[in-house]
Amino acid sequence: MAKTPTVCEYVLQRLADLGIDRVFGVPGDYSFPIDDAIEANPNLEWIVCANELNAAYAADGYARRRGAAILTTTYGVGELSAINGIMGARAHSLPVFHVVGQPSLRIQKRRLVTHHTLGDGTYGNFIPLSAATACVYAQLTPDNAIAEMERVIAEALRQSAPAYITIPQDQQCMPVVGTPIKGQPLAALKRHASAAAEIEGALAEVLGRLKQAKRPVMLPTAAIQRYGLQAKVTALLDRTRIPFALAPMDKGVLDESHPGYLGLYAGEASAPAAVRQAVEEADLILDLGGLVFEDLNTGYWSDRLGDDRLVTLGASFVEVGGKLFTAATLTDMVEGLLAAAPVFGKPALPQKGALDLVGAPGDKIGSASFYPRLQRLLRKSDVLVIETGTASAILPKLLLPAGVSCESQTLWGSIGWATPATLGVAMADLSRRAVLVTGDGAHQLTANDIGVMGRYGIKPVIFVLNNGIYGVEDVLSERGHVYDDIAHWNYHAIPAAMGCKGWFTARVATVAELEQAIATAQSHDGGCYIEVMIPETESQPLPRAMIDRIYKAPAPR
Repeated sequence: MAKTPTVCEYVLQRLADLGIDRVFGVPGDYSFPIDDAIEANPNLEWIVCANELNAAYAADGYARRRGAAILTTTYGVGELSAINGIMGARAHSLPVFHVVGQPSLRIQKRRLVTHHTLGDGTYGNFIPLSAATACVYAQLTPDNAIAEMERVIAEALRQSAPAYITIPQDQQCMPVVGTPIKGQPLAALKRHASAAAEIEGALAEVLGRLKQAKRPVMLPTAAIQRYGLQAKVTALLDRTRIPFALAPMDKGVLDESHPGYLGLYAGEASAPAAVRQAVEEADLILDLGGLVFEDLNTGYWSDRLGDDRLVTLGASFVEVGGKLFTAATLTDMVEGLLAAAPVFGKPALPQKGALDLVGAPGDKIGSASFYPRLQRLLRKSDVLVIETGTASAILPKLLLPAGVSCESQTLWGSIGWATPATLGVAMADLSRRAVLVTGDGAHQLTANDIGVMGRYGIKPVIFVLNNGIYGVEDVLSERGHVYDDIAHWNYHAIPAAMGCKGWFTARVATVAELEQAIATAQSHDGGCYIEVMIPETESQPLPRAMIDRIYKAPAPR
C-alpha cells in the first residue's frame, strides 16, 4: 500500500506534475520540511540561489520558457525579500508558485514571539503583502491540501499569474486527508473555457471583419507564449499570409525569420521605420493576446492604431467593433481562425537584414560596433536575455536570426532582473544556449548569482557593458549627476571569484578584442563572461522636448 504523502510532499509533487523540474529559493528554518521534501523528490532539483530576490527573478525566467515555476522561501524575511521579483512575474503574466513555510499554528494561536517577526505575537501581517503579488492565496493543512491545491493551480493557470501558498511548520509533515490527485502536464491542461454562444458570436464578428479587410496585420503578444499557442499562431500566419509585427515587450515570441514578419512596431520608434506605416495604414489590426499600451511598448504613446480598426483577442475575451465577448478564449479563437480565416495575397515587407559591421580593428568599442557583432554571434535555438537599460532600448530593434528567442522585462523594468533570469531561462531547457546582455549598473545588483550558475553547471554567454554609470538614467536626465556613478568592478574576475570552473573570461576594449572574444565564446565548452568597455560619454541625453514628453506631458491615452 502506497504511503500517504505529507502536505509538503503532496504540494511539491502536484506542482511537479505540471512539468516543473526545478525549485528556486533559499532554505529557511520554518521551511525545513519543505526543503527536505524537495531534496527527496526525484522529479525535482533544488536550485539554491544567492538570495530570495534572485530566486524570484530566476523563477520568472524559468516560467517564461517552461510555462510555470516554483519558488520557496521562509516566513517574513524570506518571502518579503522576494516580493519585487514576484511582482515582476505578475506584471508579465507568469505562473510562479511561491511556497512559504510559516511558524507552526500552535505558535501562532498562542501568540508566542519568535524570530522573523515584529516581536508582537502577530503572524498575519505579512500575508497581505505577499498575497498582493499573487492572483490566489491558500494556507494549507492536511484537511484542505488536496482541494486547495486544485483551486490554486487552476486559478494561477487561468490567470497566468503567481500563486501564494503558505504551510505552517507543524502541518508540513502531516499526511494529507483524502485521495491524492495525479495531475496532467501543463501542455495538456485547458486553462479557460469558452461559452458556446460567446465563442460563436466572437468568431463570426472577427471572421466577418477579416473577409472585408484588404490590408490586415497581426500584432501577436507574449500571451501566445504564456498559453502555449506559438505553433498554432505560426500555422495561422502561414495559412492566411497576414503580415505581423511585434511590440518591444513581445520581442522574440515568434520566429523573426518568418516570411510575414514586418519588424518592430512601437509607434514612432518602430524599426524599420516603414513598419509604422504598414501597421497604422492597415484596415484591420488583429491584436493576439492584448497589447500593453505602456510607454516603452508604444514609443512613448506615439502609436496610432485606431479603435475602429483594432480587434483584440484577449486571454478570455474578444473586443471587436464596440462589442465585447466575455467568455471567448484566445485558444479557441486562434483555433477557430486557423480553420476558417480567409487567405490573403503575399504582403509587401520592409527591407530587413543584419546590421552592417562598423569599426576598424583598433577602434574603441561602441554600441554601433557591438550590436552587429552580437547579432552575428546568435545561432539557432539561442535565448537572448536583455536587461532593462540602454540595452533594452537598442536590442528590440535587432533582427533575430532564425530559431532565436528573446526575453526582457519591458513592463516591470526592474534592473538586475536579467542575470538571475538567465539562470532560470537556462535551467528551463539545457539544450538551448542562454545569451545575456546586461549593463554594469544593473549587474551589480544581482551578480552573486553568477556563482549559482557555476555551481549548477550552467554555460551562458554573458556580455557586461561597462561604462561606469547608470547609462539609461544618464540618457533620461541631464548629465553629470553623482547618483548615476557606480562603483568600479573588475567584472571579468567575477566568475573565478565565485568559483566558476572552466569559464572563459575576457575584458575587451577594441573591436579586434571583441571579435576574438566572440570567436572563442562560440567554440568554448563552458560559461563565457565578456566585459565590454563602453565609453561613458557615448550615450547622449535625450532632447529636452522628449524628456518633458516622458515625464511632464500628459499621456495621450
